[in-house]
Amino acid sequence: MTGLSAASTLVRDATWLAHRYDPGHDAFHFRHVARERRSEVPFLTDDYLGHEAGPIVVERNDCATAIAGQQVTPLHFLFHSAYCASTMLVQAIGQPGIATGLSEPVLLNDMVGWRRRGADPRQHGRVMHDALSLLGRGFGGDHAVVIKPSNIFNPLARGAMTLRPEARALLLYAPLRAFLLSVARKGLGCRLWCRELLENYLADGFVTFGFDARAYFRQSDLQIAAVGWLAQQQAFAALAAWTPERIATLDSETLTRAPGDAVAAAMAHYQIPMADDIISGNPALSRNSKSGAPFVAGERQRDLAAAEAAYGAEIDQVVAWASVLAEQAEIPLTLPQPLALP
Repeated sequence: MTGLSAASTLVRDATWLAHRYDPGHDAFHFRHVARERRSEVPFLTDDYLGHEAGPIVVERNDCATAIAGQQVTPLHFLFHSAYCASTMLVQAIGQPGIATGLSEPVLLNDMVGWRRRGADPRQHGRVMHDALSLLGRGFGGDHAVVIKPSNIFNPLARGAMTLRPEARALLLYAPLRAFLLSVARKGLGCRLWCRELLENYLADGFVTFGFDARAYFRQSDLQIAAVGWLAQQQAFAALAAWTPERIATLDSETLTRAPGDAVAAAMAHYQIPMADDIISGNPALSRNSKSGAPFVAGERQRDLAAAEAAYGAEIDQVVAWASVLAEQAEIPLTLPQPLALP
């Protein structure tokens, strides 16, 4: 593994992405990902970036020493509950000279997996601090770094905010019905993903609705999706109440109806200076964030309307059932502290 000299070179150059953490060797893996490449892919994962056969491996202590003397770029978070246009938002904010956006870096997924495998909490906190420092290296001229973790990271959101007391966060979510419509129309793969997400949240102790393990086998795919949504909504409400001065909330339908206004409001919340052309000339607002295809105004609303026609009756039942759970657990279906749009 390379030493302090190499670490110093790497941490000065934001194109070297801190990509993985190896707890067995207490080392970070770096791979070279130019800004242009990051803007081409929805997520900073191997599925989209391609497999890196020869990452540069650096011991964590060398990374921590090297970054200690670096200028600190303000770091903020975009936490989300899936299917809510979060990728579009982080790409819209992450423009040259404005901010560095990171969409679902694998390094934070490694933090989740290591914790599930029984990492010592104190050591996990130290490594998380260093991981956030490495991810928080902005490109030259940018005013901030905005990280959008995967929503599997949500159980660690409060810990991340504690480690970065100056950080602000935006909690982005799809309303329950819109979320379920997205799950239904995306098909079997999405339904299976919702089951996997809930399985992981149960392992994290993130679900507190009193069902025993057998009860989940008797629930439909959309009920499982609703339970996962409720767990995230409950956590987001608690997070917003914990540090209200640092957190605002936004729902996907507001974002997609007025994306320019929402981007401007998000940047104001993050205290990022906004260039005059950040909205009118922003490429992220004119393309599909996943496929890169040109975006057609109203596309999301038409997709949801088609799903409503096909699955509306089933979703009516699930929304009614989930609403009772929400009332019993005192979970707000609409989050407080909404982002103030211009």
